[in-house]
Amino acid sequence: MAREIDFESIGSIAQAFRRTAREHADRLAVRSLDGELELTWGGLRERVDALAGGLAELGLGRGDTMAIMLSNRPEFHVVDLAAMMLGGVPFSVYQTLSPEQIAFVVADSGARIAVIERAFLDSFSKAAQDLPSLEHVIVVDGEGEQGTLRLDEVERPGMDIDAAAAAIGADDLLTLIYTSGTTGPPKGVELTHGAMIATAEAFHDVIQFPDAARVISWLPSAHIAERAAHHYLPVIFGFSVTTCPDPRRIIEVLPQVRPHWFFAVPRIWEKIKAGLEARLASLPEEQRSSALAGLEAAKEKVRREQAGEPVPAELAEAVAAADEALFSKLRLMLGFDQAKAVTVGAAPTPPEVLEFFHAIGIPVGELWGMSETCGAGTTNPPGAARIGTVGPPVKGAEIRLADDGEILMRGPMLMRGYRNLPDKTRETINEEGWLLTGDLGAFDEQGYLRIIDRKKEIIINAAGKNMSPANIESTLKAAGPLLGQVCVIGDARPFNSALVVLDADYAPIWAEQQGLSERSLEALSREESVRAAIEAEIAQANEKLARVEQVKKFVIVPGDWLPGGDELTPTMKLKRRPIAEKYGELIESMYTG
Repeated sequence: MAREIDFESIGSIAQAFRRTAREHADRLAVRSLDGELELTWGGLRERVDALAGGLAELGLGRGDTMAIMLSNRPEFHVVDLAAMMLGGVPFSVYQTLSPEQIAFVVADSGARIAVIERAFLDSFSKAAQDLPSLEHVIVVDGEGEQGTLRLDEVERPGMDIDAAAAAIGADDLLTLIYTSGTTGPPKGVELTHGAMIATAEAFHDVIQFPDAARVISWLPSAHIAERAAHHYLPVIFGFSVTTCPDPRRIIEVLPQVRPHWFFAVPRIWEKIKAGLEARLASLPEEQRSSALAGLEAAKEKVRREQAGEPVPAELAEAVAAADEALFSKLRLMLGFDQAKAVTVGAAPTPPEVLEFFHAIGIPVGELWGMSETCGAGTTNPPGAARIGTVGPPVKGAEIRLADDGEILMRGPMLMRGYRNLPDKTRETINEEGWLLTGDLGAFDEQGYLRIIDRKKEIIINAAGKNMSPANIESTLKAAGPLLGQVCVIGDARPFNSALVVLDADYAPIWAEQQGLSERSLEALSREESVRAAIEAEIAQANEKLARVEQVKKFVIVPGDWLPGGDELTPTMKLKRRPIAEKYGELIESMYTG
């Protein structure tokens, strides 16, 4: 049963928290994965109010920023909400940032208080040497170093927090989201309480969240998807949040929580698909044949439904039998048996991946949004997803296309602007209130939006042909499990080439199956059998690409590309310019060799 919400009565996220804590005081609000720390909404309010009193004594007030550098743990929700109750502007710092990058975002924000955990103390201490205005560093998990404070010694119960929260309005700043900086220094996106309330209403209009829904907090809290889906929306709707401190464990955590709503980037869905296919391939011959036949029937049913064609009764019956015998058990094993909605975003998802999950009864829907739009924009409605699109505009969002295909958006969920960058704000939001997103798109006949690529990343080859590298990369990664990351090169070139990184999870397993003694990514990158396997996967992908889009040459890059490293942003987007600079000689060798 969906919870009814009067969104017009919500003055701020802070006020929504007070109401949820009052109406659902005994409901679980947040818990650690191991169950050592569990807080009801009433218990969370007590912790929040005590910490808010202490932060007020340290000087945090309305409009003041506070930096947070924490992994996914219950204390994050306590800390963030405590600052929010005072009208403060808490924001998160990516855990993978260097001391220099930490210093940049903290200085840009103007924060005088930071809350961190011991694991990041060394990096933050180095950053603090260049932050003379930083007055207080609070450590949440035990003793820090001299000059830092413990979380428990900051708490000061007794302040009238209700009065402070009541003074916060929709136009007050809620948080800052620092962009991942693919094209330069990160920009601080200023989001208001009202913008996030509009976002919550937009998603509830599409998904109709059940009362007491369960979600998993597992993405970086510096990312808009994590803050919106697993922090602000739970506050408004009274969800129960389980924190997963290690995102690499998310697949094993899913069946422990059985979330009602789950969001992940494409790579997670690709890994789950590869794991299920390997599981089916290992079945005894008779079972395997039956399972694969059922899967093919289910895919055919999905294709017919997507094309708007009738589904023959015989096909429907075969899929129903496969669902009862196999797919329902897979959903239970994965933890999606109670899911109301499962979504994917942040990068293009191969259609083959989406078709696979639709076939087994997990209708993963793509969505599109940006930090500048609170993560809202378009989303595929549960039960009406169109594979290959990111869905129609959500409630409140106006979207149109410029003459060159750039997606323009306006609505109540848009950012107030970029912090300390008025010129950049005026470049991005025009006088009519339209946000120039930088993404290229097209609408289909149903009004669903299809993303083509980032405007700045479109490849124009030597013959003047325009191509989307993201879509080519998506097709390549869908061709086989050995391809972990792919960066396509081709701008002003006679043909497309690619830098390939082996999948860190699958490649060692494949090597063992092949009887190879060396299983490190570095060693495997030099193996001829690995190169032959990658060549076969790329050839398979090329069959689905136009001739001009096909990859003619590739190089396997030793090692891995990690989020927050030289090649990937913390949200796993390719840093194309740094990649081109770092691997310049390798790239040139594919065109001169």
